[in-house]
Amino acid sequence: MFQIFGKKRFLVDYLENFVDIHNHILPGIDDGAKSVKDSLKLLKAFTDLGITNFVATPHIMHNYYPNTSESISHALGVLKNELLAQDLKDIAIEAAAEHMIDDNFEYLLDESAVMPIRNKYLLVEMSFLQKSINLEEAIRKTASKGYFPILAHPERYQYLPKKINTFNDLHKESTYLQLNLLSLGEYYGDRVNKTAFELIDNNLIDFVASDVHHLNHIEELKKIKLSEKEIQKLLPIIENTIMQFY
Repeated sequence: MFQIFGKKRFLVDYLENFVDIHNHILPGIDDGAKSVKDSLKLLKAFTDLGITNFVATPHIMHNYYPNTSESISHALGVLKNELLAQDLKDIAIEAAAEHMIDDNFEYLLDESAVMPIRNKYLLVEMSFLQKSINLEEAIRKTASKGYFPILAHPERYQYLPKKINTFNDLHKESTYLQLNLLSLGEYYGDRVNKTAFELIDNNLIDFVASDVHHLNHIEELKKIKLSEKEIQKLLPIIENTIMQFY
């Protein structure tokens, strides 16, 4: 996997000590890891890449994954207990959530029922089928509650007619944008890949993360090769992610 010479470099060679702020590694709580055993397999695969710091972000999605701070904290506790039992002391893991901007999102904000990262950042997402009709209002309300919104995987919202303009407007309104590392390869398809690099080229990406749900995602991550030019564009974003969340 590791190579020194050649026109392209493996992305994972640049992820040692990375802090993954978006993933689905908590057991039995959403469409990610189904059991503690699955969680441990994912963590082992990450540590093989030199990644040992995580903010777990299970979905909070009305009528699909109605997680709460209690259910998320419980899943985190179960996983941490198993890490201790297996003497895996080098893994640092905390929990937040990935919040769907749906018809219940603003209610959760009003009830202080959201799960921010470090009590500061709120990871949010939209459907992959259509734009949230309350996107702009939800972003404004998130900021009014004292959180910095981070919009997950903007490159994957392919239905937006003027994607770069839309995300540029959000960025100007102090919304951070988080790119999925898998979007830099072939996993999500050519259109997502193209949008990912367009966002990077327009200086619109603030953070990167894995959004890993299962082992196949990590295997796909290990396949991604980037040119030296692409690596140089990506490194400041990786470094900013580490700096903000280490």
